[in-house]
Amino acid sequence: MNSSNILHVLNLLTPEIVLCGLAFGVLLLDIIFFRSDSVEHRHEQLGCSVIIGLVMVFFIYALQYMDWQNTFVVGHGAFVASRLNTLFKMAVVGLALITVVIGFKTPYSTHVGEYYGLMLFSVLGMVFLISSEDLLMIFIALELISLTLYVLTAFQKGARRSVEGGLKYFIFGGFSAAFLLFGLSYIYGATGHTSLREIAGALQGDQLAKVPMKMLGIGILFTLVGLGFKIAAAPFHLWAPDAYEGAPTPVAAMIATGSKIASFVALTKLLLIGLPAAAGSALSWPTRWHSGWAGTVAIIAVLSMTIGNFAAIMQTNVKRLLAYSSVAHAGYILVAIVAIQASGVPAPSAAPAIYFYIIIYALTNIGAFGVVNAIGSKAGGDDFEHFTGMARRSPYLSLLMLIFMLSLAGIPPLAGFFGKFYLFAAAVQADPKNLGLLWLVAYAIAMSAVSLYYYLKLTKQMYVLPAKDPRRVTSNPAMNTSLGLIGLMVLLMGVFPNKVVERFENLNANPYPIWEAAVPPPPQPEIPVPAPAEKPAVPAPAAPAPKS
Repeated sequence: MNSSNILHVLNLLTPEIVLCGLAFGVLLLDIIFFRSDSVEHRHEQLGCSVIIGLVMVFFIYALQYMDWQNTFVVGHGAFVASRLNTLFKMAVVGLALITVVIGFKTPYSTHVGEYYGLMLFSVLGMVFLISSEDLLMIFIALELISLTLYVLTAFQKGARRSVEGGLKYFIFGGFSAAFLLFGLSYIYGATGHTSLREIAGALQGDQLAKVPMKMLGIGILFTLVGLGFKIAAAPFHLWAPDAYEGAPTPVAAMIATGSKIASFVALTKLLLIGLPAAAGSALSWPTRWHSGWAGTVAIIAVLSMTIGNFAAIMQTNVKRLLAYSSVAHAGYILVAIVAIQASGVPAPSAAPAIYFYIIIYALTNIGAFGVVNAIGSKAGGDDFEHFTGMARRSPYLSLLMLIFMLSLAGIPPLAGFFGKFYLFAAAVQADPKNLGLLWLVAYAIAMSAVSLYYYLKLTKQMYVLPAKDPRRVTSNPAMNTSLGLIGLMVLLMGVFPNKVVERFENLNANPYPIWEAAVPPPPQPEIPVPAPAEKPAVPAPAAPAPKS
């Protein structure tokens, strides 16, 4: 690779380098300067440093987003820098920034530097996962996210629920990593490639006859099991309720938002970019399905919506309710991923609808976790009883929680309604003449109606039941401002949804690489070619003598 290519790659990786340096810098700052200070002072100093660093990284991504028009690929898909990927990186960094603000005045441990360092390393894994279009890099980035979040979930060593949630998260995560690695290795063995676009090329035309389809099918199945754990889809969701309940609320917010965005982006790329030729079809009833991953994803979607919604009804803890809600929302997103035509072509609006919805879901969810943290830290817990009569004790936070709950339920004119509308419209668009996915859309709408019950159940607890404790509940100005901005964004994205969806459609219109920073082949030695031997001159025949 020549020097110009190296400089270009360093330019592409500038925000990731800054983020990595920030993570190590926080650890060094805590060890060298603040180790002897009080926990509150260390949280304040290191938290401010992290906020400044994340704002810097966010603006670097914003500059890249405005400047770039092409897609840049490093290492045949190991790192892909595009405007679409940069937009998701901005979302993840913004969510991390809000997470730090949420937990700024609520220290959870004396290991302050380690807390912020692990949080930043998890964000680093998320941005690399968003940029990955290579099987090996996808696995490495996922494990970087998982290993840091395992530790952060069990960070409150003195709390039994935190240790239990972290242990379950770690055990299920270890099994899922094994399934995922096994599946990815089979996909590589069947196609001979790790790049998603090269895998897609190996499954088309004359190359398809060389692919062992049984081996590929086993690989896809095991990969779906591993990624199903990452997105908390049923029946691979058993870790989620305990991890959400036991983890510090900012950590639970990061698991439910930033981690979900990165994982769903990776899953969407894997299925819609790398494996569309192996999709099959889930149109009409199961007896008419074509073999492929679409039918399996449809079954996972149905299970996720059913288990998530009905289990949430029985919860008495708000964080566990949000955990089962996330399981149900994973099912809604999978509905759009199933929007594959019988010919193996994705519905045109499938990817934009998925991207729009995961952004809306992440914003709404982190707002809900922020309210839970603000109320729980003052009310003494996050059970339903701690939210009783909260509309009288904290009208501002209760109003924000109402907005977030109604958006998750899909009530117009909030963003959650239009998010679900675009998801279900993409599924119908896959077969507009025969309405082959109407059964799945109808079931998703029915499950959305079920979800309204438990969201309103929490709202009733806050607005209808009388308060047992008359004392006011307040939060710091930074948290109030952050949560207010999130609530405003949820309202605006519901009022102007077309603007956001059109942006995703334009960014997704030309996803193919334009420039690749690859190692050029070594120069071949020049082989001298001998000049052709000159032929001896043939004397011209003598002219005949003239006749006398």
